[in-house]
Amino acid sequence: MSIPIRNIWWLMLYASDLGKSTDPAQLAAEDLPEEIPDLVAEILARSVEQRQRRQFSTAFRQRQAVLSRVRGRIDHLTTSRRQLLAKGQVACLFEELTVDSPRNRYVRAALETVARLVSQPALAHRCRGFAHDLRLQGVVGEPPSRQQINNERFGHHDAIDQPMLAAARLAMDLALPTEEAGPHALLDPQRCVHWLRRLYEKAIGGFYRLHLKEAEWVVSTGRVLSWPLQEATSGIAQVFPSMRTDIVIDRRDPPQRLVIDTKFTSVFTRGWYRDQSLRAGYIYQLFAYLRSQEGRHDQTAPWADAAAGLLLHPAIDTEVDESVQIQGHQLRFATVDLSASHTELRARLLQLMPVV
Repeated sequence: MSIPIRNIWWLMLYASDLGKSTDPAQLAAEDLPEEIPDLVAEILARSVEQRQRRQFSTAFRQRQAVLSRVRGRIDHLTTSRRQLLAKGQVACLFEELTVDSPRNRYVRAALETVARLVSQPALAHRCRGFAHDLRLQGVVGEPPSRQQINNERFGHHDAIDQPMLAAARLAMDLALPTEEAGPHALLDPQRCVHWLRRLYEKAIGGFYRLHLKEAEWVVSTGRVLSWPLQEATSGIAQVFPSMRTDIVIDRRDPPQRLVIDTKFTSVFTRGWYRDQSLRAGYIYQLFAYLRSQEGRHDQTAPWADAAAGLLLHPAIDTEVDESVQIQGHQLRFATVDLSASHTELRARLLQLMPVV
């Protein structure tokens, strides 16, 4: 499967945290630019500009220094070895507030990275200017790894940093999928199929969360469904597998539930007596999701008894859209063409909803 780099960027945009930390209407607009780096750079630059007005957040860092008075804890070994007391000095270990925090270093690196990707010279200059300003303010350390930045936690006092950091994460990620040789080359799809599968699943959920009106729809991702177990033995809970859906979309009025299972494989496989057949295992899995929720008398979702299911596969230059009803449940098998333009992708995904 050959996916255009631009569409991988689109998937990364929808799978990112930008929709959670910025105004969803900004990303859900129909007239989004085709160049995703330009959009991300604009969001990042605007976030950095807002933080500059209110001063960047600071963090504590540990320092070791020889001082004329005690600050923090005394480093007795260094003090004794260098005979500092005779000079009226003492070696100390202490913490101090600094703007050179891992978070700000990561944002500075993201500004420098995305400036090389954007198509607008003025926007690239703006990003480089903000990165230079950060260096002048003392943000000069090496940027942290993605794993380190993922461990960042936000409180009420620094929640304003979330949009900035979400844009910075995506800006750094955008440097990965490129067809050019160099240090930021994307791994061969055969070797990163797990990453693409997770990206596709998160992107579909993020798309519907952004484009469906919150007043009319509820979009849940990674929901765990419970099995209607009866007469269970004492140890079954430790060995029985859980049931986790990719995406569950509830429409408020008229009430309806749609369970979407994303599969990053071809929608068809070779059957026993035919060249093309839907994958039986996927059908069993989706049908189990739907039937297991019947008869629960769930007051929050009374329509679960007649929930519909959608198996959504990616495709290139082809379209499949078949459906059938089995024991009161509508099952749909569809593809989305990942080689299409963003406008076509958007229209296709919205067309798969019961009513939009």
